[in-house]
Amino acid sequence: MELLAKSIEYFLKGGWVMFPIAVCSIFMWAFIIERMHAVRELRHGDTSIEDALAAIRSGVFTGTGGGFRTRIMRGFIEERSGISGIDRRVLKHRAMLERSALDKRLSVITMLAAVAPLLGLLGTVIGMIETFNVIAVFGTGNAKAMANGISVALITTETGLLVAIPGLFLASTLRRASSQLKTQLEQDLAIFDRAIKNSGTREV
Repeated sequence: MELLAKSIEYFLKGGWVMFPIAVCSIFMWAFIIERMHAVRELRHGDTSIEDALAAIRSGVFTGTGGGFRTRIMRGFIEERSGISGIDRRVLKHRAMLERSALDKRLSVITMLAAVAPLLGLLGTVIGMIETFNVIAVFGTGNAKAMANGISVALITTETGLLVAIPGLFLASTLRRASSQLKTQLEQDLAIFDRAIKNSGTREV
């Protein structure tokens, strides 16, 4: 309880700028957690290449899970026509949907992480203006009033940086993971496309 009380007191000392910083932090971490869960799901328990190729040949897919191979194959089997040219376009469309999903919310996470220190800087400016106003009215004799403005300046800057640093680091990590998954997706797509082309179905 004491720690909570001190945290609330610290938060309130930062002034109204702390509220938009807190909102940025909440949304940023919610999106980061969602993306980390999505990446973990895409990487683990996915359908093997051999099972996916068998599904292309047989037209039957029984794979489960949330990996992108599984999702591509599930959608492809549902939409396939049995005509090679059309099926290859269907496969590319399914892969395109998965590729766009890999970057979902990454730009928003980066934007929120970048906005937080700017809001902190705004708090710094507000705190310094408040300090200078006190000096203009009372001179340097009212240390308590001056300390309030300086607190606003320092607390908002510190909080903005505390939100931004891990946010930018994790956004970079998630973007790197997305890039690796895209590379794997392109490799799998080439294998699947060749399998469809050689599957013996009619061309158009």
